[in-house]
Amino acid sequence: MIILGIETTAHTFGVGIVNDQGKVLANAFDSFTCNQGGMILDEVAEHHKKVAEKILTKAFAEAKLSWKDVDLMAYSAGPGLDPVLYTGYHLAQAWSEKQNKKLVGVNHCAAHLSIGKVINQLKDPCYLYVSGVNTQVIVDENNKYRVVGETLDLGLGNMLDKLGRSLGLGFPAGPEMEQLAKQGKYLELPYTVKGMDVSLSGMLTKVQQLIEKGIKKEDLCFSVQETCFAMLTEVTERAMANANKKELLLVGGVGANQRFCEMLKIMCKERGAKFYKVPMDLARDNGAMIAWEGYLRKETQAEVNPHWRVDEV
Repeated sequence: MIILGIETTAHTFGVGIVNDQGKVLANAFDSFTCNQGGMILDEVAEHHKKVAEKILTKAFAEAKLSWKDVDLMAYSAGPGLDPVLYTGYHLAQAWSEKQNKKLVGVNHCAAHLSIGKVINQLKDPCYLYVSGVNTQVIVDENNKYRVVGETLDLGLGNMLDKLGRSLGLGFPAGPEMEQLAKQGKYLELPYTVKGMDVSLSGMLTKVQQLIEKGIKKEDLCFSVQETCFAMLTEVTERAMANANKKELLLVGGVGANQRFCEMLKIMCKERGAKFYKVPMDLARDNGAMIAWEGYLRKETQAEVNPHWRVDEV
């Protein structure tokens, strides 16, 4: 079976193609970027409409396939940004009707988890999902996802992007912040862990105050990374201990950060556990993960839901 997936929850428009063994045959995407101001939703939606046909053509060329080879289509039904989600849904629906293909709506968060699991051939991992709006520690109990810890306010990716705007780094800010952090020194920031949950709003406020005082960008980026990543490493270790997990899978775009991965690797090694992540093109928002989740959920039905939590799947 060949499955085509369409991803449009935020700034990335992606089309991916996989087979029913989880092999990625194509994974094409184009992401909205800007020098300042972050994501303006109408502009992101227009970006997706503009690049849709180009990315679809690129995916088919990469897979050396065409519409006649596709057995099933899937699209990201949520969670995500309302105008952008509906743009993707309408594009997917139009293609589905024109080509007479079955269309399945899937949960974006669950897609991150399932593609990471199949790519790494894992049995029973603890998931750490860190992207824009999502910061969650998740376990699978009897084929049902359970969120055992999460942010109480901001997702880490969104927090980094807010700081990036304040620092004049553009959008997305994470990659440039990672480079600046390599030249920075540590400043103490609010470290807020509440049981299995974390809070990032206090840190955001503190750093914005330090920006106004003229503190070096490099020191702020280094300190934010060290503090945030330590907080998440702590709650993840606690989750692994409580759930008796020996595998940790890091998913989501923030997982591209090398320092973050280093901390988690050290923690897992000390616990006698194994650390896994996914390749960058699958860690970010992408169509291949939507396609694979579509295959797993091919017998279900879902509608667009901007607030669809992974523990509601």
